[in-house]
Amino acid sequence: VQLQTSGGGLVQPGGSLQLSCVVSGFTQGKYVVAWFRQAPGKEREGVACLQTTDGSAHYADSVKGRFTMSRDNGQNMVYLQMNNLEPEDTAVYYCASEVPSHQGRNCYFWRGNYDYWGQGTLVTVSS
Repeated sequence: VQLQTSGGGLVQPGGSLQLSCVVSGFTQGKYVVAWFRQAPGKEREGVACLQTTDGSAHYADSVKGRFTMSRDNGQNMVYLQMNNLEPEDTAVYYCASEVPSHQGRNCYFWRGNYDYWGQGTLVTVSS
């Protein structure tokens, strides 16, 4: 199983970026996916996740209304559209996945739930 993250970069405050994550290696079942981020000197925190019970997304309060998470199951792709970026959004962003399940699962921002992690991509918001 491999998660490949891309799309980070330098953006000015108020700008937008879209992160992508390719999930490969799962052959059956549905899997919860999430985006986490880790700013310098801070703990890794959950940003957004997609549950498999109803396909809905959940967001951290700090990004609600600005970030949108989506997935393309046909392409095994997961996206994080980030708008109106703020300097506080500067961090390394990681996509993460649970082990697939045939039962729908809700998603949570507890790191221990996620068995697979991408390598991270740096997002820097600065003028």
